[in-house]
Amino acid sequence: MDREFLIDLFADFGPVTIRKMFSGYGISAGGVNFALSLRAGLFFRADETTIPDFEAEGSKPFQYSTRAKTVVVNSYWELPARLFDDSQELAQWARAALTAAQRAKVKKRPKAKKAAAKKKVAPKKGVAKKVARKAMRRVG
Repeated sequence: MDREFLIDLFADFGPVTIRKMFSGYGISAGGVNFALSLRAGLFFRADETTIPDFEAEGSKPFQYSTRAKTVVVNSYWELPARLFDDSQELAQWARAALTAAQRAKVKKRPKAKKAAAKKKVAPKKGVAKKVARKAMRRVG
């Protein structure tokens, strides 16, 4: 799939950004990557909410082989072939994929905050006493 074909394919969805990625393209909207166009096909972002729709269509998750094993990427599932002929339904699936990608982005944020909270440094000795003395002066 070339860039022009992908732009036409997502016309009913709305404007998308298409960037070279691996052996194909990453497709994003509003700065959120929600699809991959690779030699193996077109894959949409999926999560526990949308995976049952892909399974019902007989789709499979993206996978690739290394020398040692086959890696299955459950966060991207192959778009059912019938959707290439129905641009309006493809747009619905693309919106669902974008929503799944946004949910995944939100889930990652708390982990970053926890890591930052762990890095907080305890105040130097005596700082707590100085703060308490200042508070007592204001009260007294």
